[in-house]
Amino acid sequence: MLTQQLFNGVVIGSVYALFALGFTLLFGVNHILNMAFGSVFMWGAFAGLYAVTVLDLPFWLALIAGMLGGGIVSCLVDLVAFMPLRRRQAPDFSGIVSSIGANLILLMIAQKVSNTQIMRFPFDTFPIVIFQVFGLRIQLLQLIIIGTALLMVVVLVSLLYRTGLGRRIRSVAFSEGTSKLLGINSSLVNAQVFFLSGAMAGAAGVLIGLTFNSVHYLMGEPFLMQAFAVIILGGLGSIPGALLAGLLIGLVQAMSFAYISSAAADAITFAVLFLIILVRPTGLFGKASTILRVQRR
Repeated sequence: MLTQQLFNGVVIGSVYALFALGFTLLFGVNHILNMAFGSVFMWGAFAGLYAVTVLDLPFWLALIAGMLGGGIVSCLVDLVAFMPLRRRQAPDFSGIVSSIGANLILLMIAQKVSNTQIMRFPFDTFPIVIFQVFGLRIQLLQLIIIGTALLMVVVLVSLLYRTGLGRRIRSVAFSEGTSKLLGINSSLVNAQVFFLSGAMAGAAGVLIGLTFNSVHYLMGEPFLMQAFAVIILGGLGSIPGALLAGLLIGLVQAMSFAYISSAAADAITFAVLFLIILVRPTGLFGKASTILRVQRR
């Protein structure tokens, strides 16, 4: 029972980590809290669902459709809510308020499109394959979720450290003004960062929608709260911290569901977060080991 719950916690934590990676990337580069990120997650799930139900595409193409949908919606949020404020050098709080407005618009559109109904993937979208390993009941979809989260981390870190785009992203994260003097198109880099973050949220949306076979317009809001906990616990702007914190929170919630109460799971999660922050105010990794240095321009 314990090992099964630990494995379930790793699966849940992998989804939290995948969602929070995009949130962390945005904060590390643009120093903003995108309050519409839950809606980006939701629209990624919608895109994946419609790819299956309308276009009759297989799971892998639906996952790619979800990533593209999340990336496009994320770029639209940047275009409407953040880019005009960056040009006017508005304070950070303005971006939070603007993204809340964008989130409400995205929720309203999704509510109309879905008619407030819970939509479901067809049962043959992903094969139901169950393995019994040392008493553990492991589904193939669970392995795909864990593998996707790990693959995203590897790809993201490789992109940041081993490509020209990664150097430009880290330059803009350090100082947008200095990067412009070096000839870097910061507007293009910001658009690319928003697309990457949205693609990760979209992938998480498709996977979680398929796991629970439930896609609806409010599905992203609880994950936004968890993402806040993940980036604070892991360390602001730290990608390895987001992965570790996501897994930790997933384990805490799985243990709470199994041994205490599902109603108390969130309270226990944030209580653990509070205790850790008392000891490590900068999070598990802190500023010293963040991949993207976080500071004001």
